[in-house]
Amino acid sequence: MNADGIKAQRLLSQGERFSPRASVLARLIAPGFQTILDRVDAGLERGSLFAQLPDGTTRLLGGRAPGFEVEVELKQWRALVRLATNGSIGWYQAYEAGEWATDDKVALFALFSDNVRALGNTARPSGPFKWAVRLAHWLNRNDRRGAARNITAHYDLGNDFYRAWLDPSMTYSSALELSDEDLSAGQQRKLRSIAARLGDAERVLEIGCGWGSLAQLLVQRGAEVAAISLSEEQLIWARRNCSPEIDFCQSDYRDITGVYDAVACVEMVEALGRENWDGFLQCVNRRLRPGGRAALQYISMADDLFEAYAGTVDFIQACIFPGGLLIKSSEFRQLAERRGFSWRDHDSFGHDYAETLRIWRQRFSEACSEGLLPSGFDERFVALWDYYLAYCEGGFRAGNINVHQVTLVKT
Repeated sequence: MNADGIKAQRLLSQGERFSPRASVLARLIAPGFQTILDRVDAGLERGSLFAQLPDGTTRLLGGRAPGFEVEVELKQWRALVRLATNGSIGWYQAYEAGEWATDDKVALFALFSDNVRALGNTARPSGPFKWAVRLAHWLNRNDRRGAARNITAHYDLGNDFYRAWLDPSMTYSSALELSDEDLSAGQQRKLRSIAARLGDAERVLEIGCGWGSLAQLLVQRGAEVAAISLSEEQLIWARRNCSPEIDFCQSDYRDITGVYDAVACVEMVEALGRENWDGFLQCVNRRLRPGGRAALQYISMADDLFEAYAGTVDFIQACIFPGGLLIKSSEFRQLAERRGFSWRDHDSFGHDYAETLRIWRQRFSEACSEGLLPSGFDERFVALWDYYLAYCEGGFRAGNINVHQVTLVKT
C-alpha cells in the first residue's frame, strides 16, 4: 500500500461513525456535495487535502504537485454548503458549529491561500449572502463615526486581554528579523527600523500609536512626539506607562493640525478603506514640512488578487476587523507619488509576520491554559481568536499577504 493509501486507512479509523440508517441517507445526498468537492479538487493545483467525509469514506483533493498538506475531518455535509455560499465566513461558521476539524488549521489556510487563484470563487460568498455581507461591510465604512466604532470593536477589548499574550512593549504589529523565539527582540528591531527611516526628525507625529511603544522609543531618541489613536483603552495604557513628555491624543487623523518633521504610521492604513487612501496621504502631506519623511508599515494583498478580494467580504472583515481592507501596493504607491511623495527603501518581510503570528498564537494558548485572560472571554471567543491568528499565519505562509516598510519623502 502506498503512502496515500496508508493515510487514507488511518483517516478511516478516526472520528465519528454513522449508524446504518444515517449512512444510507448520507449516501443518498452525497453526490451533490461531491460536486463542491470536485470544485475544490480542481482548484488545488499545489498541495493536498485528505478529507474524511461524513459517510465514512475518504477522498484526496489535489495531490498533483508539492505544496501544503493537511488532513480534515468533515463531520457534516452542511460545512460544504456554508463554504459554497458564504465563503471564508461560512467556513468559520462551520468550524464554530463543529462541522469540521483539523489538527493543523495553519496548513489548511495556507493551502487555500496558496491556491486561491485556481480556486476562484469557490471560497467567496455568492448569491444573496454576497450582497448581505457587502451591505454589512458598507455600513462599517470608515467615516469619522464609523472609524471610531470599528477601532473600538477590536482594540478596546481591554488592556489586560492584550497584555496576556503580547510582548512586554505591547506592540501589536509584525516583528522584524524574527529568527528565534525572542518576540521582544524582534519587536524592538522593528521599532528601531521605523525610527531610522525618520532620520533626525525633531517633531514627529505618530498616527495610530497603539500602546505607545514607538512613541516611547522616539522620545528616548530626543524627538518631540505627538501620538494619536481612536482607542480609549490604548491611550489609557500609554499615558500610564510611557513618558509624560509624549502628547497622546484621542483623535482622528483627519482632525490633526500642525506641521512636523516626520510622520510614523505602523499597520494603521489597513483600517482606512480604499476610498480613504488618497485622503490619508493628502493629510500626511499637509502635516509634513518640505523634505519631511513618513515611515509606514503596512499589510498588502497581492496585486493580482486585490480586486477579487476587495469585491467581497472575508472572515477577517466580518468577524475581526470591521471596516478593514488590506492595501494594494501598486495603487497606494501611485497615490503617494501623485500627492508629491518619493517612494523609497521599500522592504517586505512577510515570513517575519508568519512567525510573529505563530508566537502570538502560542502565547495566547498558554495564557488561556493558565487562566491569564480577564473574565468575560468565553470559549467561543477564545476559539474565534485562535482561528483568527491561525488564519492570518496561513495567509502569510502562502505569500499572497505580505507586510512592508516604506519611506515617503515629501518633495
